[in-house]
Amino acid sequence: MRILVVEDEVDLAHTLHTGLTSEGYSVDLAHDGRHGLWMARTGEYALVVLDLMLPGLNGYKVCAQLRREGNATPILVLTAKDGEWDQAEALDTGADDYLAKPFSYTVLVARLRALVRRAAAVAPPVLAVGDLSLDVAGRVCRRAGTRVELTPREFAVLELLARRAGQAVSKSDLLYHAWPDEAEDPNLVEARVSALRKKVDAAFHRKSLQTVRGTGYRLVDDRERD
Repeated sequence: MRILVVEDEVDLAHTLHTGLTSEGYSVDLAHDGRHGLWMARTGEYALVVLDLMLPGLNGYKVCAQLRREGNATPILVLTAKDGEWDQAEALDTGADDYLAKPFSYTVLVARLRALVRRAAAVAPPVLAVGDLSLDVAGRVCRRAGTRVELTPREFAVLELLARRAGQAVSKSDLLYHAWPDEAEDPNLVEARVSALRKKVDAAFHRKSLQTVRGTGYRLVDDRERD
């Protein structure tokens, strides 16, 4: 599960990275508001930990922009601004929770778990594109009711395409989602897409995984072509 931490205090950011990684999360860091906004837009995160006093673009504006764009990723504000008006403004802007510095690490982790549970309760348990379905929690893929065995990387690529069904998804977005620590070689994506086509398309005489020239790939419901 991936978390984005947007925090300009570098030492604190790396402490959070170490601690949350030990809790089993995959953690990405951004140290200014503009970079954090870009990462939150382009990555697929379970939640965002967001400071308010950020260079470039403050946390209020980052949060507001994400909500205007329809991004519903849970946001926990972690900040030294602990006044009641600061808390009210952050929550009114779209944040889901608020924790003032200095903070208890135990409480932070507990609140993150609560946000993940809350988000899971309202998220669709299965992503479906035509007769292709992905049980995200169970990591199970099926085509027309038949189970398709996928590697973890293949599932990650297909999951992002399913979440953005009908939209062109760039190779860089797919690479960043499935290989957050190795996001440099687009050949990794091409190899996995080729394998996916054999498993979820060719094996069923389908063509739902399309190439978008100059951009990346798109997953569509191609049943009307049958």
